[in-house]
Amino acid sequence: GGGGGAMTAGTRPSRVAVIGAGAAGLCAAKHLLARGVDVTVVELGSCVGGLWVYENDNGRSPAYKSLHINSEAAVTAYEDFPFPEGTPLFPSHAEVRSYLEDYAREFGITPRIRFRTRVTAVEPLPADRWLLRLDDGSTEDVDAVVVATGHQAEPSHPPFRDDFAGTYLHVHDYRVPEPFAGKRVVVVGTGNSAMDSAADLAGVAATVAVVARSPVLIMPRMLFGVPTARVLARIERPWMPWALRRRLRVLLATIVHGRMERWGLTTPTMRTHPTGHATIMSHAAYGRVVFRPGITAVRGTEVEFADGRREEFDVMLAATGYEVDLPFLAPDVVPVVGRRVDLYKRIFPPGRPNLYFVGMFNVSGGANIRMMDTQCRLMAAVVAGEVVLPSAEAMRADVAREKRELHERYPDRPRYELELDPVDYRAEVAALEAAGTGTGSAWR
Repeated sequence: GGGGGAMTAGTRPSRVAVIGAGAAGLCAAKHLLARGVDVTVVELGSCVGGLWVYENDNGRSPAYKSLHINSEAAVTAYEDFPFPEGTPLFPSHAEVRSYLEDYAREFGITPRIRFRTRVTAVEPLPADRWLLRLDDGSTEDVDAVVVATGHQAEPSHPPFRDDFAGTYLHVHDYRVPEPFAGKRVVVVGTGNSAMDSAADLAGVAATVAVVARSPVLIMPRMLFGVPTARVLARIERPWMPWALRRRLRVLLATIVHGRMERWGLTTPTMRTHPTGHATIMSHAAYGRVVFRPGITAVRGTEVEFADGRREEFDVMLAATGYEVDLPFLAPDVVPVVGRRVDLYKRIFPPGRPNLYFVGMFNVSGGANIRMMDTQCRLMAAVVAGEVVLPSAEAMRADVAREKRELHERYPDRPRYELELDPVDYRAEVAALEAAGTGTGSAWR
């Protein structure tokens, strides 16, 4: 596994530190424990659940009071651990937190978590081992490290942030709509958190304008009485080219909402990250939410849009994404480039054996939690020596290929640097697993 694989069979990692006790870290710990690895999970806060914990005391959760998962519970759950009987189609953050607590108990992870502990540095040691420095001054010497700290904790702000004289906040800090009663609010962005907060605010704010700088297709959350993803699963086929799938999705969205242009939006012609919402278009129909094109200038409390319109606002709520935040890793160990880390199969940093990343992606359709199972199964197989990775050089070539494909498929925007096609990715992981230790050259 030149430069990238696990240790040889005789020196397989037996002590592994997992950083973070959210959905990704718990999943990593579960798969490693199943292979007899001694796992310690280090968690900054006092509970499991990560971003699904409302007002998490680790300070990293962006959960707002109305937060629910975007994908149906049945396809979001870990592969071998369904949500409890009676869970709604789209569970709330509280229900997801409870589910993750149950998962941690069921698989014996909870006793292995060191709560209220910050990792200040992860440093390479000889023989491809790693040193963790902790905030209490102690150190841990381990065979391998799994980074599962998430990528929605360090807000990315728009360039005109400091030009706005009213109240400014990032959606990471948004919790409830009541403080904005009677205010004129502009929401910058069209992702799921932008739609959720705009729909929240529509009930109390004087005006809500949502800024769509880029084309967006807003899909209904339900179709024909079932989640829209189920309908798409029935009509889309693996052989269908993306252009045909896009036309089908535009057709379904148009049947329910009308053309995006009718609402002041632009229908995408490229792949875009799916945006779905149950009520936002109803608010638009009643005039409680309006859509505006990109912002060209901000002067005090006046915002000028690309169509020349100027409007006054009291509040700017930026739903403009997040920076990748890895303060415990020196840039010469693993550099952060833009809003991504260059990782082979989104897990393995080339040339840094026994360092793994889980959850550094946004699935373009499907569920992030379910995808973590796919990642952690491969990661644990590499740790156990069941799968040998290609050379660091081959891994870098594969990362370059993946980045080229991302640029060809998706708009040239920072938010797409972590985009992950679930069908392609699962096929690539399956190919690696099938090759096992046979050739180690299954990378594409």
